[in-house]
Amino acid sequence: MYTIGQVAGMTGLSVSTLRYYDKEGLLPHLTRSSGIRQFSDRDIETLRMVECLKKTGMAIRDIKQFTLWCTQGSATYPQRHALLLEQKERLESEISRMEMALAMLRFKCWYYETAMKDGNEDAINAMLPDKLPENIQKLYNEGHK
Repeated sequence: MYTIGQVAGMTGLSVSTLRYYDKEGLLPHLTRSSGIRQFSDRDIETLRMVECLKKTGMAIRDIKQFTLWCTQGSATYPQRHALLLEQKERLESEISRMEMALAMLRFKCWYYETAMKDGNEDAINAMLPDKLPENIQKLYNEGHK
């Protein structure tokens, strides 16, 4: 068993965050002894999952629902799977959007580095939209989807 301070040190989460998660019901198996929270290895694993889901942008209310389903046993596997699948699809869509933005930024960095080297944009504009160097063309195409 671990104290809240030990768990904060182990996970990098603040004590106030751990208290908030407890208050929100995200740690359904957390026990107390004389009013002091005692975290088990199972609670640590739950915290890892909560943090993972948070990083994907999942709302606390949905994380709470997921943890509730986890306490209800194997009958809730389909609901848990559906929730995670939906979040995975959202995250994949967001990653795709971010990859497109990153490609555009990489293209524009090349664009301005080349313009600074040449002293103008004439040579670059002569290559647009489809006569760029192969690696830059790929960035341009990716950024302009």
